[in-house]
Amino acid sequence: MTSRKDNDDDRPRHKPAAVPRPGQPLVAIVGRPNVGKSTLFNRLVGRREAIVHDRAGVTRDRHYAQAQSLGRPYTLVDTGGFDPESDDPMRQGIARQVGIAIEEADLVICVFDAAHGTADADRQAVQLLRRSDKPVIYVANKADSATLALESSELYELGIDGLIAVSSLHGRGFHELDDQIAKALPETAAADALQEDDLARVAIVGRPNAGKSSLVNRLAGEQRVLVDDRPGTTVDPVDTLIERAEGRFLLIDTAGIRRKGKVVKERDAVEVVSVLRAFRTMEGCEVVVLMCDASIGVAEQDAKILGMAVDRGRAIVVALNKADQLDAAAKKKAEQAAREKLSFAPWAPIVFTSALTGRGTNTLLQTVRRVRDNFRRRVPTGELNRFFETVLATHPPPTQGGKAPRLYFITQAETAPPLFVIMASAPEAVHFSYQRYVANQIRKTFDFEGTPVRVAYRERRRRERKGG
Repeated sequence: MTSRKDNDDDRPRHKPAAVPRPGQPLVAIVGRPNVGKSTLFNRLVGRREAIVHDRAGVTRDRHYAQAQSLGRPYTLVDTGGFDPESDDPMRQGIARQVGIAIEEADLVICVFDAAHGTADADRQAVQLLRRSDKPVIYVANKADSATLALESSELYELGIDGLIAVSSLHGRGFHELDDQIAKALPETAAADALQEDDLARVAIVGRPNAGKSSLVNRLAGEQRVLVDDRPGTTVDPVDTLIERAEGRFLLIDTAGIRRKGKVVKERDAVEVVSVLRAFRTMEGCEVVVLMCDASIGVAEQDAKILGMAVDRGRAIVVALNKADQLDAAAKKKAEQAAREKLSFAPWAPIVFTSALTGRGTNTLLQTVRRVRDNFRRRVPTGELNRFFETVLATHPPPTQGGKAPRLYFITQAETAPPLFVIMASAPEAVHFSYQRYVANQIRKTFDFEGTPVRVAYRERRRRERKGG
């Protein structure tokens, strides 16, 4: 049950935005140390993502993963143990990060320990959440038996008006929790909401000092964003609207995303929230431009950032910036190295740019516009099935596991990003290599450069014969 009461002014009230926020809602898990937040996180995500340990304080920074409840997708955030009264600087830093997570979240899951009753940190967490004006689901974890679930009702002394007893270890109570999460999630904009006008929404992401702010200033033709050699200059995403021959673009400059190990310093809570906002910016845009420093090459962290964009289904352009420092041979080598490092997204175009001289920036905008159009493209059903007939005639699906799947027809179910559905007699028998082949043929035939192409296989059951 969410913590909202219309007749109690002391309770927080969630104020829905006038326009639903595009992208997935953000759900934060908070609570004092060692109440089982990470175990609950893993259970909701459906796999072991967060580190779990009996020792308090193992989770120090926030951890993110995609989850869904009753078919409603969201981004789940695991936080460190909330203990604002501690004198430990690390604990104080964690408390600041928890506050930041609450500030950014659309929904908060506050976790208590059903086996050990209440603590001062629980009371302070409830007070903080009441002031946050956010919907909250209160959960009593470690209710591993019916007796513990009953005893967890003592937690109502905290002044909460709803409590779900769960066991993250055994999965007890998660049907009710999933139901409450799905009900409490805010409405999000449909994919078509991003297509209301011709404005291309572009998130510019990358590591610190890749030249993101300099590029925005170059494209805008003026000093719109503060530029400094020191990393961390950009904290909040900065929106810049430009109009060029290629069209209208909303460029969103985001904070540099460092390696995880460099973000866990609790004193750097400002950078932590800037990274979180960079993630949110990706989800609200159509195109993600990954800015890399061509002079030092594409790093593992660049690949991780690109992976986040791919996971969120965004169109992608890779910009190798500072190309003015490279000769022709060095550029060729840099592009080859980038392709190898980013091999999981071979469909992403690579553009060389120089924010300093402006070279390549027009090409970048033209490429962004092209992949954005691909992101929105819908292929007519007739044209799509003529293509599919050719594919089946030249390369039918192989037999897999003794089954010979029959593929009947294909249709495009969604755009932004494009999703195609193929009706089949035995979807599970379609080998992954053939699935990849079909996706590649769709991309090649209909020019879906720069955008992820998703293909789903659905079972088509045989109709019973009349009188049979």
